[in-house]
Amino acid sequence: MKTSKLVAIFLLLAGGALAQQVQKTPDELARNVPVIDGGAGPCSLELHVTADGKPVYAATIKVRIAYGFVGTRKLDLQAATNIDGKVKFTGIPEKVKKPPLQFKASAEKLTGMVEYDPATECQAQHELALAPAKSSDNK
Repeated sequence: MKTSKLVAIFLLLAGGALAQQVQKTPDELARNVPVIDGGAGPCSLELHVTADGKPVYAATIKVRIAYGFVGTRKLDLQAATNIDGKVKFTGIPEKVKKPPLQFKASAEKLTGMVEYDPATECQAQHELALAPAKSSDNK
């Protein structure tokens, strides 16, 4: 009888804790840092994307990672920043073909790029400043 009461109390407490986690405000949810896991290694890179010194919400960051024997494995990752301009890429292999990796960001008419070499800085944080995209028209 005591065991069933303990289980009931545990479930009640666990359910209450779960309910507290679920009841986040939209602002709290928007501040959660998106994490994209490549599942290919131990390294990670956290980016803080800004324009004119202010965080950029929903900036798209893309990277192509070639790794493995002669770079035969390819991994294309893409993520968007949160309201604070942050995003984190995890599961990046330590050894990549042709380092450094180029993380390219864009938001509306802004672009930017940051280079990252997981062999020299496996766990890293970088600022990525966006600027107006250069016109490709030379007319």
